[in-house]
Amino acid sequence: MKIKRIICVGLLLSVVPALSGCWYVVAGGAGAYGGYKMKQKGYTLQNPIAKEKNTTEPSK
Repeated sequence: MKIKRIICVGLLLSVVPALSGCWYVVAGGAGAYGGYKMKQKGYTLQNPIAKEKNTTEPSK
C-alpha cells in the first residue's frame, strides 16, 4: 500500500510542472474573450476604459 502511495505522489509531482504553462494559455484566452465581448458592447481600449458615444455633433 505504501508503494502505491509513493507512485501516486511521484506521478502528481511530475505532472504538475508540465501543466503549469497551460494556465497562461487559459488566462490569455479568457482575457481575449472578455475583450471581444466588451468590443461588441461598444467599449474601446482607452485609459480609463470608456464606452463609445454615437453622437452626430461635430467635434471641436
